[in-house]
Amino acid sequence: MTDLNGLVRHAATLFAAAGIDSAQADAELLAGHVLGLSRGGIQAQMLIETQIAESAAEELSNLYGRRLAREPLQHITGLAPFRQLELSVGKGVFIPRPETEFVAQLAIDAIGSAFTRGDASPIAVDLGTGSGAIALSMATENPGAKIFAVEKSPDAFPFTEANFQKYESSCNATLILGDLADSFTELNGTVSVVASNPPYIPLAAVPRDEEVRLHDPALALYGGDDGMSVIHHVSATAKRLLVSGGALIIEHADSQSDQVSQLLLADGWREVRAHKDLTGRDRAVTAIK
Repeated sequence: MTDLNGLVRHAATLFAAAGIDSAQADAELLAGHVLGLSRGGIQAQMLIETQIAESAAEELSNLYGRRLAREPLQHITGLAPFRQLELSVGKGVFIPRPETEFVAQLAIDAIGSAFTRGDASPIAVDLGTGSGAIALSMATENPGAKIFAVEKSPDAFPFTEANFQKYESSCNATLILGDLADSFTELNGTVSVVASNPPYIPLAAVPRDEEVRLHDPALALYGGDDGMSVIHHVSATAKRLLVSGGALIIEHADSQSDQVSQLLLADGWREVRAHKDLTGRDRAVTAIK
């Protein structure tokens, strides 16, 4: 038998020394993954100095080794929490970030405004859905809406499809494999809300975090030389899809608020507004057609 408390604390120390910010949390969450417990459950077991079987300790030590090598926690567990969802993720699909939960809320609120205006079944579209985080949040938190989402990457798509299948009984959501630049022509002029978390990192701005640089797919990260190339396509597609008065929500890097706002103004959007996330960083721009 192996002391759980000692194993978790040793791993947390190694993680911290390796520069992993969430060292203690990751050590506890991985222990929970192996033992089938919540993080709180692991903390309770540590307090009473629980001993675990050698087989479980060996499995946990292997997972700790993967995390120490900077493999993302979510890839190791295969799951990423996002708002009310638990999404399947892995190699090839972008891991949804907590700051995107704020962007999803902007989209959910925009759908709520469409209901208020008297649209009994508003349509919303997520362009470049990745794991499906924004699309499925819109769909499950506004079950009366019709949600459509497109993902381009064949590597990401199996995870996206699995997530849509997981929540299909609780919402009205349609997923396709395709390019956001030319998708959903059948919806032209009928959509109330378009949301997107597109790739927006400039090609030369390679992320410092190893988890991002080595494990997130380049297709989901890089938006051309200035980071804006896909955002141009998002603007054009949203203009095509939306009804007059429809809302566009775009996530961007915290240094790109002015760039995105100017792009949308040049494209003829109205009521262009910048929004800060819960940490006070510029995170999204909204606009009205």
